Amino acid sequence: MTPISRRAWLRCVAHTAAVVVAAPTIIPASALGKDGRPSPSHRITPGMIGLGSMGLRHVKGFLQEYDCRIIAVCDVDAARRQEALREIRQVYDDDGCAQYNDFRELIARRDVDAVCISLPDHWHAIPVIMAARAGKDIYGEKPLALTVAEGRAMCEAVQQSGCVWQTGSWQRSTWQFRFGAELVRSGRIGKLLRVEVGNPETPTIGPQPPMPVPDGFDYEMWLGPAPWAPYTEKRCHWNFRWIYDYSGGQITDNGAHDIDIAHWGMGCDDTGPVEVEGSGEFPTDGLWDVAIQHHVIARYANGVEMHIGDRSRYPAGVRWIGDRGWVYVNRSGIQTEPKSLLREPFSGGMARNLMDRQEHRRNFLDAIKTRAECIAPIEIAHRSITVAHLGNIAMRLGRKIRWNPDTEEIMNDPAATRMLSVAYREPWKL
Repeated sequence: MTPISRRAWLRCVAHTAAVVVAAPTIIPASALGKDGRPSPSHRITPGMIGLGSMGLRHVKGFLQEYDCRIIAVCDVDAARRQEALREIRQVYDDDGCAQYNDFRELIARRDVDAVCISLPDHWHAIPVIMAARAGKDIYGEKPLALTVAEGRAMCEAVQQSGCVWQTGSWQRSTWQFRFGAELVRSGRIGKLLRVEVGNPETPTIGPQPPMPVPDGFDYEMWLGPAPWAPYTEKRCHWNFRWIYDYSGGQITDNGAHDIDIAHWGMGCDDTGPVEVEGSGEFPTDGLWDVAIQHHVIARYANGVEMHIGDRSRYPAGVRWIGDRGWVYVNRSGIQTEPKSLLREPFSGGMARNLMDRQEHRRNFLDAIKTRAECIAPIEIAHRSITVAHLGNIAMRLGRKIRWNPDTEEIMNDPAATRMLSVAYREPWKL
């Protein structure tokens, strides 16, 4: 008999499910798992790396899917691992899910088909590249990477491996964002002139004292490739977003979603701006050092300007402005001028009903079976978050930078060029 790979089996799952629905009597009960699920050998087996706010949401989300079974979880915080395991045991009613402190051990398991990576930004690149080289399919959270150089390295690793990739930019799986982008791309508002993206303001905090590392928290592993710094509670977990060593503030955190949608409507998924300038208000002291308020202007070769600012300037979401109207979308819905645009036929391939992260996860699982491209490919995620990275560089340096989106180079500015990457703390390497 000719051996068949696990991936070949997974491609059969969707077809098998359809046959079960159409003619259940021809499939023996022994071929199915509990409650009509596919048998264990036909299920996708993801491992979950990072179990914080988004990571736990993903655990709960993948637990809802009939054709996958979470077999491993990983986090440097033992309390978070235990919380995830409690959720998993409630659904699977057994202790078959393994737990790890070190993501490398999880990735090394041959029976893990896919990984869902929901780590702080400074911990995106290394696990993604390692997982891609190990042949895992990957659901990777936004923002894609801490730097432009990391993002490009991640793209190359994913492309070379041929693995399925889904970015956690779940707004692409909701109808109003898809419809809004379609209206703009099809010329319904005329010539596009300007795009506005509104982000929240970043919180501030004063100086924080060093504290003992809590029991069960591997702080050294949490820091990883980032510079060493003393442990203090407000440095870690959710608050990493407000420190440049680990993230980029609201322009990368929230901006990863809305700049991505802005690019979608602009038709710029595979390119970027040619010039970026910005200004920001920065803390004068305290632990958190990213911009509190920001205003970035990215100019594109066709003359379109994208304005990215906090919500004192622009409302939450994305507004595309053309010479014959505008389209505004956010998570609450869509508005247009003229209003008649809302009655345009929608060819997005789905009904006009609000969908969410679950549909985004479903798209990933289906792509694992078919080997099709997901709705949020890694190259698109890299191009969109590059705008935010360039905005941070321009704000921090206080000057305009010129960008070549084809070669991904900053022109004639060595100081800015050095900020496209960061040095790693030993022994970590990209």
